[in-house]
Amino acid sequence: MIEGLPGYISVVFVLTTLLTVGIFVFAIARAGFSSYPAKFLLAFLLFWLIIQEALAYNGFFQNFDVVPPRTFALGPLPFFILTIVYSIFFRRFLANMPLTVLTWIHIIRIPVEFVLLGLFQNSLVPIEMTFEGRNFDILSGITAPIVYFLAFRNGKVNRPLLLIWNLVALALLANIVTIAVLSFPSPFQMVGLDQPNIGVTYFPFIWLPSVVVPIVFFCHVTSLWKLTSGNVN
Repeated sequence: MIEGLPGYISVVFVLTTLLTVGIFVFAIARAGFSSYPAKFLLAFLLFWLIIQEALAYNGFFQNFDVVPPRTFALGPLPFFILTIVYSIFFRRFLANMPLTVLTWIHIIRIPVEFVLLGLFQNSLVPIEMTFEGRNFDILSGITAPIVYFLAFRNGKVNRPLLLIWNLVALALLANIVTIAVLSFPSPFQMVGLDQPNIGVTYFPFIWLPSVVVPIVFFCHVTSLWKLTSGNVN
């Protein structure tokens, strides 16, 4: 835990992470718990939550002299690779994941942005990582319920709307991930020189780059694949 940080910020983030994981597990359940891809994904998710917590508690991610930074090389990267593997080899499983759930899960991006604001106000991330700076990802969370309502009315699926929204929301995600990487204390730091991105190296905030962001990425990739392949269930 971070000394001096108001406890409610950590509590809000833990609850946000659990909500994200809960919704994601619900989507997996709708696709079928009995399949091998579902079982492996659930096992990996549980393992990843625990291992990231343990490593963060032991200060593993606070070694800023390692290149590439451990926070990114051993945080989101394995989950991102897993997403690509699933999109290539386990498409039948992805086809069964409900597009509705993959859409409204993005509401969790609203509390995430307020947590980032709280971390900035406590000198743990740069202002560029908040919606007061260059991070506009909160728009994805705000528009998620609106897009859900408009895209799934009257038993029909508005594919063009969902395609455009997923692409824009994915671009916003890529924007904040880029800012986070460039503001991390490393030889490649270009953003937040006065206040680097160190908050995500501590528990529970390590779950942001290692769990929450990868789940959001997984949902976007799956949604786009479903929409372009005609699996709009």
